[in-house]
Amino acid sequence: MGELVFVGLGLCDESDMSLRGVEVAREADRVFAEFYTSLMPGLSLQKLEKVVRKKIVPVSRRDMEEENGEEILKAAGKGKAVLLVPGDPLIATTHVDLRIRAERRGVKTSVVHGASIISAVIGLSGLQNYKFGRSVTIPFSEQGSPAETPYRVVEENRKLGLHTICFLDIRAEEKRYMTIKDGLQTMLALEKQKKKRVITTRTLAVGVARAGSTNSAIKADYVENLMNFEFGGPPHTLVFPGKLHFMEAEALVTLAKAPETIREAVK
Repeated sequence: MGELVFVGLGLCDESDMSLRGVEVAREADRVFAEFYTSLMPGLSLQKLEKVVRKKIVPVSRRDMEEENGEEILKAAGKGKAVLLVPGDPLIATTHVDLRIRAERRGVKTSVVHGASIISAVIGLSGLQNYKFGRSVTIPFSEQGSPAETPYRVVEENRKLGLHTICFLDIRAEEKRYMTIKDGLQTMLALEKQKKKRVITTRTLAVGVARAGSTNSAIKADYVENLMNFEFGGPPHTLVFPGKLHFMEAEALVTLAKAPETIREAVK
């Protein structure tokens, strides 16, 4: 029986990989890595290869989605294969389909978890984990009107008083990374269409850049101000808070330099 192990790389660079992940990669017959689902701003493939002491084969979106990860599955069928994935392999960047296909072929699978953008953003913001609702991705709008799903998800979460994490679209192979300003503009465009006052210029939002790195940035403010804040390089993530507990408001003011006026909204 072959084996396929999904190993999380964490959020920033090769030093984020767990000791267990390094050990598993060193033991593998073949090591693959995908970098199209997320951006690790400090990652060097050459340095990563030195850490795991193996040649790493990068796989593209086409390899994974159109070719169904066949190269990885064949390698796993012959021995032990490892797939390195940014973040936590089966959370924000899901490869469940590949794992299912491997198991159906009689290939044993397992996961070595890594730091997730979800827990990192929640931790940096000081918002309470149990008060987050469904997360959503704001995609690039190629033609016509932007996709309505992000607006609808924020609306549904806010009705329940819940916070929303919005992942911002990444097209790594095109070197296109949506910024917090882009995401806010998309949401305001949807507001202009829907007119439900879900996202206005006076809506509180939180922007997080390069979560997990030594130069991460976080800022909470009203949308009209947040759009002009300089967050620096990608990746960026956006949060729309729901009903705030007084401790969450204090955390946003202290940790994310939110306006003092948000305390007035706490009930």
